[in-house]
Amino acid sequence: MLPEPTPQNNSSFTNRLSAFQSRWDAVSVRLVAALTAAMGFINVLSSTMPALRERFAILEQFSPLEVTRGSRLATTLAGFALLLLSSNLWRRKQVAWLLTIAVLIASAFSHLLKGLDYEEATIAILLAVFIFSLRFHFHARSDAPSMQQGIRVLISATLFTLAYGTLGFYLLDRHFKAHFEFIPALIRTLAMFTQFTDPSLEPVTRFGRYFVDSIYLIAVVTFGYGLFMLVRPVLIRQPATAEARKRAREIVEAHGRASLARMTLFDDKSYFFSAGGTLIAYAVKGRVALALGDPIGAEEDARASISEFKTFCAGNDWDPCFYQTRPDYLPIYKEAGFKFFSIGEEAIVDLSAFTLEGKAGKEFRNVANRLGKLGHRVEFFEPPLNDKLLNELKTVSDEWLTMTRGSEMRFSLGWFNDDYVRNSGVAAARAAEGHISAFANIVPEYQHNEVSLDLMRRKHQIENGTMDFLFASLFEWAKQKGYATFSLGLSGLSGIGEKSDDPAVEKVLRLLTDSLSRFYNFKGLHAFKEKFHPMWEPRYLVYSESANVPAVTAALIRAHSGDNFLWEYLK
Repeated sequence: MLPEPTPQNNSSFTNRLSAFQSRWDAVSVRLVAALTAAMGFINVLSSTMPALRERFAILEQFSPLEVTRGSRLATTLAGFALLLLSSNLWRRKQVAWLLTIAVLIASAFSHLLKGLDYEEATIAILLAVFIFSLRFHFHARSDAPSMQQGIRVLISATLFTLAYGTLGFYLLDRHFKAHFEFIPALIRTLAMFTQFTDPSLEPVTRFGRYFVDSIYLIAVVTFGYGLFMLVRPVLIRQPATAEARKRAREIVEAHGRASLARMTLFDDKSYFFSAGGTLIAYAVKGRVALALGDPIGAEEDARASISEFKTFCAGNDWDPCFYQTRPDYLPIYKEAGFKFFSIGEEAIVDLSAFTLEGKAGKEFRNVANRLGKLGHRVEFFEPPLNDKLLNELKTVSDEWLTMTRGSEMRFSLGWFNDDYVRNSGVAAARAAEGHISAFANIVPEYQHNEVSLDLMRRKHQIENGTMDFLFASLFEWAKQKGYATFSLGLSGLSGIGEKSDDPAVEKVLRLLTDSLSRFYNFKGLHAFKEKFHPMWEPRYLVYSESANVPAVTAALIRAHSGDNFLWEYLK
């Protein structure tokens, strides 16, 4: 007798079945996209081939020559449209699904009218039926306001192009071989989009040729823009509501266990809440939804929350990725179909091993003693900070930004926001003259017995060793407060591509480190953190497909530096 299935076996079978179904769905969608692109090539190629003589003779008995010419052009345009739509089918766009079926049906008729090409027409109809049968796979929404604007643009473009062409032919007929009245001018404008050539439209001057070309240029640009708006991904137009932010804060305070937990509460984030109450904080740049860190919530809900977020992103035509994840959930990401590679290491100081005593603490002890004799000191301030102190810190921050020729970074870092800094703990180094020369704000990690810092800023002219003095004092303070560890944050591109079995993308990033250092001092920052002898823990970028890595990289730059980062850098 066979053993009865156990709940564990049933669950395993269900997971395998679900994984198989997910893979099959993905294969079906990609097959449809590939077949649509192939049909586009067939259309373009077919429109350049002469019709078979026997079929053309039959067609001449029922269809005027102008219709045949127009159908040949329509076949070409349908081919280009199918090529454009195929990429949107790959992304499961609802609008692309509907437009593709419409174009395939129109394409079938154009194949018949241009040369009784029933083979191509049959393929187009069969493909339309196949795509229709998979309608439930195409669920990615477009941005509703953009769609409305796209429809208005298409209608306006049609009317404007007709008016522009009609008035142009009517007023500028001296530049052509024929004389146009108003109605013939309208007919000739329409003829431009239904025939490859028309002898009466042949210009006799350079300006006439420019005018004809301008009609096509206006039509291509406006119709292309309209199509782009129709398939645009959902845009985040409104910030998270006060209710969502309140709920997010409650979850972070109850489950936050990482140095990034506080950063999820900044106002540049939107929020996704899983059915199990897990929080994923994200920002959308282009078609990429950047989640900051791992999901925050109960560990048993991690698998479900990642899967739900992936489905949520697919419905909005977003490509999901997770930035600065820990190693803990990597098997779950992999199970959900994601890939990952290391982007650097987080420096974590073991406070139990840190001391200013003996040989181990000699370097920092000497610095502290020297600066102390010169009248320097480090002060700690509990929130909320008063206005006078906040203004002093703002002066230091502004000087630091000017010195680094940079602007405030965001997303995984904080920026000098009055409310944020006012409600943070701060360690400030005071010079002998009494002014603040450097400071760092202290960030809680809620349910993790660790503390970290975010803003680390100083004046241009400071006493040598001031930052070492500040950090040594921070570690001593945290140790006295009972914290186990202190996070110094991510050291970007640290420790990547060093092993033979590391992913190729890590090895490429390692080779690019020197070039990237022009924009950010990765090596200098790593060396500064290394002097505190931290433990190095890897952090990862989790993404869906290798082909999306360039888009994800661009999205990360935009999220951290702003959408106008290139212009700001060049100024």
